[in-house]
Amino acid sequence: MKFTIYQNSRQGQRVHNEDRLAYSYSKDSLLLVLADGMGGHRHGDIAAQLAVKTLTDAFQRLAKPLLNSPAKFLTDHIQQVHDMIENVTQTQNLAESPRTTIVAAVIQRGYLYCAHAGDSRLYHLRGNHLLFRTEDHSIVQSLYNRGLISKQEMATHPYKNKIHNCIGGKEAPKIDLSNRMELLEGDTVLLCTDGLWGCLKDTEIKSVLNKYDDVTEATNVLMDKAEKAAKEHGDNLSAITLQWGDKQLSNDAVSTQQMPFSETTTIINPVTHRTKNAHVTDEQVIDDFSDEDIEKTLAEIQAALIRTKQKTGI
Repeated sequence: MKFTIYQNSRQGQRVHNEDRLAYSYSKDSLLLVLADGMGGHRHGDIAAQLAVKTLTDAFQRLAKPLLNSPAKFLTDHIQQVHDMIENVTQTQNLAESPRTTIVAAVIQRGYLYCAHAGDSRLYHLRGNHLLFRTEDHSIVQSLYNRGLISKQEMATHPYKNKIHNCIGGKEAPKIDLSNRMELLEGDTVLLCTDGLWGCLKDTEIKSVLNKYDDVTEATNVLMDKAEKAAKEHGDNLSAITLQWGDKQLSNDAVSTQQMPFSETTTIINPVTHRTKNAHVTDEQVIDDFSDEDIEKTLAEIQAALIRTKQKTGI
């Protein structure tokens, strides 16, 4: 495989960054995963980090060098994240279940497989043509699909940030698996959170990705535009941008031709911290989790799962 890839996350004006993202690849398979912890629920960052860690760990274990079924891998392990969150919510008597959106993709044998829950998106572009975009699991999208509001009204509707499907919570997630899509030389794939796409029209995203050959530059231009448009209301914004093939000659270019069959490489985007200009209340600071707190909670989740398996004999 040959591809060029870049990922980045910015905190915006929020207290802390609840987005998590990573990519992992073997000789013949590639995973991209992005999760947006839901700030309206406690510890969304934990749910997002658990989602990214679960999928990348499973990929490293199973892609040797191919996944048996990319589609099944995505649906099974996204469901597993939900089950793990539900398990720890019950065993630790949490008042509320941590929740997150997720969008994940596997590229294997020249085909793109995508699954998502929530309103984090995947775009597939070929030149100046948008071939595919995931459909948000949001209230406004449902209203639009039923003909109750127009496309213009979606951008200003009071429920524009409300979603009806996610990972975590009482309801089992509806994991939306897209049809597999063939990738051609030069195709671009973008995964992003609503902090980015919510401030930009699809036409703007398409224009920037088509204008800049370098994925690093294109991604940062999109983020600059989104931050400028959001002003003081900016959300966390994150993106992974990939160009398929070896069209680009850059430091971010990857070739797996010489990789051993049993080897995998995983790049997890570093977590950013609260900035001085973020609008923060004393209550929010108290509720902020450090990286160490999150890692401790993840360890507790793992331990709880082990205890459950021992009791049930699974």
